[in-house]
Amino acid sequence: MFKNSFQSGLFSILFSIGSKPLQIWDEKVRNGHIKRVLDDDIRSHVMEIEGVNVCTTYITCPADPKKTLGIKLPFLVMIIKNQKKYFSFEVQVLDDKNVRRRFRASNYQSTTKVNSFSCTMPMRLDDGWNQIQFNLSDFTRRAYGTNYSETLRVQIHANCRIRRVYFSDRLYSEDELPAEFKLVLPIQKAKVSTLLYPHTGPVPGSIRTRMTSFFLSFTAVDPDDLQNFKKQCICTTNQKVLSNLWCGFMGWIG
Repeated sequence: MFKNSFQSGLFSILFSIGSKPLQIWDEKVRNGHIKRVLDDDIRSHVMEIEGVNVCTTYITCPADPKKTLGIKLPFLVMIIKNQKKYFSFEVQVLDDKNVRRRFRASNYQSTTKVNSFSCTMPMRLDDGWNQIQFNLSDFTRRAYGTNYSETLRVQIHANCRIRRVYFSDRLYSEDELPAEFKLVLPIQKAKVSTLLYPHTGPVPGSIRTRMTSFFLSFTAVDPDDLQNFKKQCICTTNQKVLSNLWCGFMGWIG
């Protein structure tokens, strides 16, 4: 879909206040709704996805199931509001082995599982608006030992509100972002959540202000390889904001 398009900096695929925010998305609804609503916190229109079952109410991009996004930028950023209900999202990528891999994050599971083609992860969002920053390149390399090539599809399930979904060539600070890519609350600054890959070295200085760390527990097929999978995962949150996203990475299955 965008494989032959120039891709640099920020590349948006959904903006809630655009004239047709879901123009390139397909909608699936059963016992729920997908509509644009006015959010009281940011006093602006957002897309709301609500459903009794998260599996049967969602939006997916591209709309045509035969097409793929073809976006090579390695960071996926989603500005999402926590509705205090079950919520999940999925990203399908292509690696340098020409294999399709799928990442799924949800707030209703407690362990991480990895097989040859999919990786499911738990996550926790704080109340209100969160900015999820997902490093697709690092997760692909660490989960499958391959290199990220491009994103094929993004799917966002109930229950959440969405302001914007975009890709970027790197993580941008709040000061670097254009005004239309920021989410500023009327009373307080926007909440930003940074999800980092499993990391054993020092935390980068730009995100050193506040940190919570925990350990990963891996299960390898070959017991001799187990020692190679003991790592530390660091989830950090900028001190300027109030929200953080937790990814457990417990009990990986190779």
